[in-house]
Amino acid sequence: MDLNSYQHGARATARYPDVGSNPIYPTLGLTGEAGEVADKVKKVLRDQGGVFDPEVRASLKLELGDVLWYVAQLSSELGLTLEEVAAANLEKLASRAARGRISGSGDKR
Repeated sequence: MDLNSYQHGARATARYPDVGSNPIYPTLGLTGEAGEVADKVKKVLRDQGGVFDPEVRASLKLELGDVLWYVAQLSSELGLTLEEVAAANLEKLASRAARGRISGSGDKR
């Protein structure tokens, strides 16, 4: 499946206030779902000695899917395709790598 096909399919399931003019809702959902991913990883470190067994991996796959759904919705709300977002990210990273700026912090590296 390509990213734009996913985005189109995910959009068909969007049910939140003012779909099409509400970037706030998917932004909040994205942060919530990312927090769920982080919490599951934290518990693997705390309770399972850092071992990601098949059950944990399956659970994380579902949570990462939720993250992806909200990324797709926010992208749609902003008039962006996931393909555009992914391409821009790879371009940014390639530029940083070419300039030896992968490490460090800040958007303008």
